[in-house]
Amino acid sequence: MTNFHLVDVFATERYAGNQLAVVESRGDLADETMQAIASEMDFSETTFVDSADPDGARVRIFTPEAEIPFAGHPTLGTAHVIREQLADGRPDEVLLDLNVGEVPVEARTVDGAETLWMTQQPPAFGKTLAHDDLAALLSLDVGSLDGDWPVQVVSTGLPTIVVPLADREALASAEVDPAAYEAVTGDREAKNVLAFCPDPRDDRNDLAVRVFAPFYGVPEDPATGSSNGCLAAYLARHAFFGSGAVDVRVEQGYEMGRPSLLHLSAVDRGEDVHVEVGGSVVPVARGKLV
Repeated sequence: MTNFHLVDVFATERYAGNQLAVVESRGDLADETMQAIASEMDFSETTFVDSADPDGARVRIFTPEAEIPFAGHPTLGTAHVIREQLADGRPDEVLLDLNVGEVPVEARTVDGAETLWMTQQPPAFGKTLAHDDLAALLSLDVGSLDGDWPVQVVSTGLPTIVVPLADREALASAEVDPAAYEAVTGDREAKNVLAFCPDPRDDRNDLAVRVFAPFYGVPEDPATGSSNGCLAAYLARHAFFGSGAVDVRVEQGYEMGRPSLLHLSAVDRGEDVHVEVGGSVVPVARGKLV
């Protein structure tokens, strides 16, 4: 029988953050079986650990609809399971071999809590898109977007359309219009849409975020490390906070009843942007697939 683990990622307590199933596949499962398991789990992602070597753990990531090369909360959650359950000696760093390439995950202490940090791939900055088109996609008036900042495609492995909104009222009102979503994303690799505003609920946080990914069978995601890595790169490249260096706290998932906390760090070094995303992982359950 095959072991699996359930964890909550970017969570400050159990039953918050983003759910993840981590399956100890050990290279024994066919692709179609992994896809069927991910569909059965029906979380935004399920990961499969083919090799648990912390110096190069081979891991694959599936949504309910398809395999993807990279995603943030599966990276942190899988590193946690490898570190706590599968590796000897609870190593401080785990290197994941993903389809996007090698992604290191390091354990650090932030505000007295153990936090896992991933260093994401150097970002690629894509096209800027029309504010009108993204307003339609999010069922908003164009005035609900912040016209001082661009709408832009950014990728650290999984492309995301980053959309600046004027305030939290606009963020709370956002709702994907299927026809407009297809019109914007249909011929683009970028299928994730991240909307953000500098108007969080918690005064300790800097930004509030929502992420929509219906193409992958995820109407809305409660905590999205990959897209927030794209956001971190965007904030640094455009000096959103007045500097090319970013160190911020992001809240996500409140509209879904899954409050999440993500730490973003980025530095624009001119030729590239160094991006790190951190968060806590809370174990929930372990079991066996029969």
